[in-house]
Amino acid sequence: MDAFCKGLYYSCMSPRDIIPAFNLFGETGEFPDIVHCERIVDRAGLHDWEISPHRHGRMAQIFVMERGHAQMRLDGETCEIADNQTVYIPPNVVHGFRFAKGSHGWVLSFPVQVVHGMRPVTQELKRSQGRWAKVSYTPMQRNLIEALVQAFAASGPYRAQRLIAMSQAALATVFEDAAHQIKSRQTAGPQMQRLDDLLARHATDGWRAGEYAGALGITSGHLNRLCRAETGQSASRVIENAVMTEACRLLAFTQLPVAEVGFGLKFHDPAHFSRRFRIVQGETPSSYRARFLHRFAGPASS
Repeated sequence: MDAFCKGLYYSCMSPRDIIPAFNLFGETGEFPDIVHCERIVDRAGLHDWEISPHRHGRMAQIFVMERGHAQMRLDGETCEIADNQTVYIPPNVVHGFRFAKGSHGWVLSFPVQVVHGMRPVTQELKRSQGRWAKVSYTPMQRNLIEALVQAFAASGPYRAQRLIAMSQAALATVFEDAAHQIKSRQTAGPQMQRLDDLLARHATDGWRAGEYAGALGITSGHLNRLCRAETGQSASRVIENAVMTEACRLLAFTQLPVAEVGFGLKFHDPAHFSRRFRIVQGETPSSYRARFLHRFAGPASS
């Protein structure tokens, strides 16, 4: 494992740490503007061109690499971004980067209100909003993003409206370009979108179907029928999948012992956590962590 992979795997971690969650990387204050635009060098250059694994609970991002290269880790997957490529990262996806020094491009950050405010709402839009994707940086993207950056630097009574409109146009263009790459994610209707939001906030709280149903203002039976109609799975299985996705993130991006990962997800018996993880993921928590670490140990590009 090279120095970057070790640093990316172990940085910001201790046995009691959780995955850092920021508005902007390294900042814990309120989101600074309607949207945020900055050059890659403005943030990566402050951190020796390496950004340790973190996530944004209420923010999506677009990374544009105009010239350069970066190795990326996205929820346990490895990908590289090079000249004239764009990556969309939705909320809650754990991501870390190693940029080649001197890489040139943009980081565009959008609060979820801007992303989820896109209209009209369609199934394809919801799927695109929820999955990361890498696409070519097309001339249309370039025109929209350059206009967005100019609007971000400007002032005026309609600045906010312009930023929102341009951001949504840029997002729609990236989503359209990525549509053939994005795998379907079943989220339909306002109640399913609200359930997704609740799952993101309460996956570590041990909530069961009745508590999610109560928060949605519906019965447990109604929630179960809704989940089966949209995903083909029961509400309990949908909830368990969300919990195990969080378990995968904690196993991959922290040094917490397996038992503590289970305790943090409200499993009081480590053996029970390991059994449920194996049923859902097809391998034990220790095997998952070892496989992820082995993937990190692969050769890194310069």
